[in-house]
Amino acid sequence: MDTEFFKDLERFSLLVRKRVSTAYTGSRRSVRFGHGISPVGYREYRKGDDIKLVDWKVYGRTEKLYVREHEEERSLMVHILIDSSASMGYAGKFQFASKIAAGTAFMAVQENEKFSLNLFAEGIEPGAPGRGRGFLMRYIDLLDDTVPKGKTSIKKAADQFDRLTSSTSLVVMISDFLDRPEDIESAIYRLSAHDLILIQVLAPGEVELSLSGDVRFVDMESGRRLVTRISQRLKDEYRNRMKDHANSIASTSSKVNADFFQFKADMPVFDAFFELNQRASKPRI
Repeated sequence: MDTEFFKDLERFSLLVRKRVSTAYTGSRRSVRFGHGISPVGYREYRKGDDIKLVDWKVYGRTEKLYVREHEEERSLMVHILIDSSASMGYAGKFQFASKIAAGTAFMAVQENEKFSLNLFAEGIEPGAPGRGRGFLMRYIDLLDDTVPKGKTSIKKAADQFDRLTSSTSLVVMISDFLDRPEDIESAIYRLSAHDLILIQVLAPGEVELSLSGDVRFVDMESGRRLVTRISQRLKDEYRNRMKDHANSIASTSSKVNADFFQFKADMPVFDAFFELNQRASKPRI
């Protein structure tokens, strides 16, 4: 991997949009629930919350269950999940995704934050967390040596990651997201306790379907073959379905306050990071 683009990333900060005091300097703060340093507000009780955290005085006034949020100091843990299934081997997608993963890790190094890189396909290969440039170089070697293979199961990977991760973190999932919509939705909700960023990487031809005439397709994950004739009508239908798929992911992401990005694998990687950081600098509501 050519890491020259790291020089361009030095101007960026790794921006995690938690509710923080603008006057606070030093270690980051994160919103945690229960006992903490300073109270920052309330939110409605959700299934799975500790019932001991319910504010019964508020319940007495409103007859609704609320838990109090507190803000405490903690360092940030960055988990990068990168799809290494066979479909990512098409038209440079994995190479582009690897640069996004490495660049994200580089920005974590810039801020002396711990990070991990986790490959996933049908399951996840959890990476050990660490910090520093030497650790980053080992992960770059891993990415360079990885040959995408296997089927995709985003749901299974998210479930497994959730079982392995106990603390709230920044989670960056990079994939082509060519999986069943219901499984993607399940994965997003599973990861929604974290500060979540979803990055879809597609080949230009996957976005536009630039082929025409009689074409034979081979599924890179299942090996299934399909011979068909691509007409303008088929192209239009394909593009509409791809837009609907992306809109579905974006809609679910919005519901859980996560960010969703879609990049083509042939775009300059700096432009992708510029877009990521532009949105990351805007506080969440």
